Amino acid sequence: MLEREIQMIVEMNLRLLFGLELVKSEFDLHGLRIDTLAFNREDMSFVIIEYKRDRNFSVIDQGIAYLNLMLNNKADFILEYNETQRNESNIKRNDLDWSQSRVIFIAPEFTRYQQHAIGFRDLGIQLFEVHKHTNGIVIFNENKPFYKAESFSIIAKKSSQLKRVSEEIKVYTEEDLLGIAEDDTKELYHLLKSSILNLGPDVEIRPTKKYIAFRRNRGFVGVVILSSKIKAYLSLKIDELNDPAGRARDVQKIGHYSPGDVEVIINTKTDIPYLVDLVGQAYQHN
Repeated sequence: MLEREIQMIVEMNLRLLFGLELVKSEFDLHGLRIDTLAFNREDMSFVIIEYKRDRNFSVIDQGIAYLNLMLNNKADFILEYNETQRNESNIKRNDLDWSQSRVIFIAPEFTRYQQHAIGFRDLGIQLFEVHKHTNGIVIFNENKPFYKAESFSIIAKKSSQLKRVSEEIKVYTEEDLLGIAEDDTKELYHLLKSSILNLGPDVEIRPTKKYIAFRRNRGFVGVVILSSKIKAYLSLKIDELNDPAGRARDVQKIGHYSPGDVEVIINTKTDIPYLVDLVGQAYQHN
């Protein structure tokens, strides 16, 4: 497949493939061209997507260059979004979570060296392989690193450019968000997580700064960890939910961390089966 063909397919299906909004195709800034500039409304961050036909490029060098371009020119990215998304409310600098900025490379194949290169636990770079089959079906698969052990900040000390990225970009883990939880709450989360993962093989976990997202291309429930309880936010409307016990409440007009607008609170293990039934409805809805 040609790069342009891949780009057209991705941009026409951004929300379906990655849960993203298209901001600009071929975004030029200071001599660098971004193939696709996208926006993640779930965590209010920009995502840069680059398409590659061959394998002879450094994912680290190019990824860091694009992330630095973004971090050094935040106003330009905000302006581009506000000018292109005229039907949406304008965003301001403080609305955004720059720590969740990331770069996605899409190519027919990646080398083992490239997969090893992104094996840092806090680097916002993802690799997706794309394959077009003879029946016309196009499949995208995330090419995850073999391991995530070292922190990127260890090598970032050698370069001011790398240091800027390591200081601002953060890839959060479940452990980061479970840090404030009591032991019973941690156990509660792991039981809930296991039940949600059993909803289907396509469930993906993505921890963010404030919550842990469970996704099916896009998030269907966001889990907020507190010290003695868990709050789950479902991505559907309150009137679309079958909730015979009346456990859920509409928080659309109330400030909350996760993008979902239906809140359910979990205090004990006995709450989990009922909650998972509600989460299953959001899973099917999304």
